[in-house]
Amino acid sequence: MNILFISRQLGCSGCFNVGRRGIVAMMLAFFVALPGVALYAGYHLGFSQARTSVLVSNGIEHELDSQRVAIAHAKRVADDNLNALALRLGQMQARVMRLDALGQRLTEMAGLDDGEFNFNNPPGEGGPENPADTRSLQVPDFIAMFNQLSREIDDRGSQLGVLETMMLNRNLQAEVIPSGRPVRHGWISSTFGMRTDPFTGRLEHHNGIDFAGKEGSQILAVAAGVVTWAGPRFGYGNLVEINHGKGYATRYGHNEKILVKVGETVKKGQVIALMGSTGRSTGPHCHFEVLRNGRAVDPAKYIQASR
Repeated sequence: MNILFISRQLGCSGCFNVGRRGIVAMMLAFFVALPGVALYAGYHLGFSQARTSVLVSNGIEHELDSQRVAIAHAKRVADDNLNALALRLGQMQARVMRLDALGQRLTEMAGLDDGEFNFNNPPGEGGPENPADTRSLQVPDFIAMFNQLSREIDDRGSQLGVLETMMLNRNLQAEVIPSGRPVRHGWISSTFGMRTDPFTGRLEHHNGIDFAGKEGSQILAVAAGVVTWAGPRFGYGNLVEINHGKGYATRYGHNEKILVKVGETVKKGQVIALMGSTGRSTGPHCHFEVLRNGRAVDPAKYIQASR
């Protein structure tokens, strides 16, 4: 087999004679070496693409892991915030219940009409709708309103607590300061001040007011306090003396029977004795005295205070 080579630049040609072995070698090179080279190139190309795919896959997996971590963190934060809001809501509900109970108590103490302040129903409020000035409530707005409401509840609770204390003190003061008559029935037979003594006829000072009535009539405590005397006493007959605190004390003399004992706590209006004529007395009556810091004062203003 003859192979002819022609060169355009050199303008010459060459001729080579290739035998059978050369032809076989050339065929082997063409049909064996060329596929091998192609296979090798394909292997390297596939390996390169596979490595690129692995890198891309690793990058995606890493990004997914980061997203999972971020989502888990956001969920924890949301759960913590929700738990905090639930705890705060529970505290506010407890305070509202306390305020309702306190308000109901103050309503009863103040003697207000039941229908005027009904803590079992929401307060009346309303008005026409204004669609032009509406917007959705955002989370920051909700939290701000939540905190503001909490502060207002704390403030109202403190104010109502002070008001309750003032009303309790006022009621307590009303209970311990003498007021009213020591008898339900009867009439004033002798007043406080200078008078003619019914036994001697001489002018002398009378330290109390006498209420004449039917023997056995009930004698009432004009204020709450503690019994400091319950028995016979010179000039008073059977005497009951009550200490009310704040410098006040009262005496109830000439009783037929005493119904309390020393050290006993009595309430305003409680029956403490029965009217009699024991001691220095001309007939059934109650000798009533009011003492202020140990000094006898005119009971008239305390009797009239309950009117």
